[in-house]
Amino acid sequence: MQRPEAWPRPHPGEGAAAAPAGGPAPSARAGEPAGLRLQEPSLYTIKAVFILDNDGHRLLAKYYDDTFPSMKEQMAFEKNVFDKTSRTDSEIAFFGGMTIVYKSSIDLFLYVVGSSYENELMLMSVLTCLFESLNHILRKNVEKRWLLENMDGAFLVLDEIVDGGVILESDPQQVVQKVNFRVRGILHPPRSIPSGPPFPSSPPPILPVSGLPGGQAEPAEATSELLRLWGGAAVWRGVSKRDLCPLPL
Repeated sequence: MQRPEAWPRPHPGEGAAAAPAGGPAPSARAGEPAGLRLQEPSLYTIKAVFILDNDGHRLLAKYYDDTFPSMKEQMAFEKNVFDKTSRTDSEIAFFGGMTIVYKSSIDLFLYVVGSSYENELMLMSVLTCLFESLNHILRKNVEKRWLLENMDGAFLVLDEIVDGGVILESDPQQVVQKVNFRVRGILHPPRSIPSGPPFPSSPPPILPVSGLPGGQAEPAEATSELLRLWGGAAVWRGVSKRDLCPLPL
């Protein structure tokens, strides 16, 4: 006896249930149940990520496709989602043919939106990564006041997790490290080597000195000149600045 093939159950608003609202359902392929058409796999899994306060006002939002092309449509969608989810204890909702996972923290509501056929666990991993990363950069004060004061960092966190609807990272530790690296690069850019006279055409004679590899080191006048001209980038005949200077750098 041939075993019947198992088909995933469509979410509310998809398949036969969505036909009256959007017109006739697309024709099913051979062997597919009527009213259900499987979607092609795609990396573009996230439609939107937004954070609202406890009054439903937007604090942070990013949309990654043209489902809601205008600001007016986006605000209306966020208001409807907030009205549906703000008074429930659930963590997942189906609204307007989309899957929405959300989390509340003090006076904030965090939302991740995907299509109706998207894996809820994948969306939840993005939401958890976003919350844990914000929890770290806000020093465990995930609330409206601290979010507004650190909005630049919040956008950096979101950019490290999702880019153009594609999930880049779901590990909060990795996200925080990348954000810290980017912030450090902005606040403390690498120093350029100062301009100065080039190396002399011929180095001064090497004097034997114990304590360095090979029993040789540069004379004192060469050492001071190197440290003055090239700083941390100075290297003279294989001896670095750390070797030349006995003090910690």
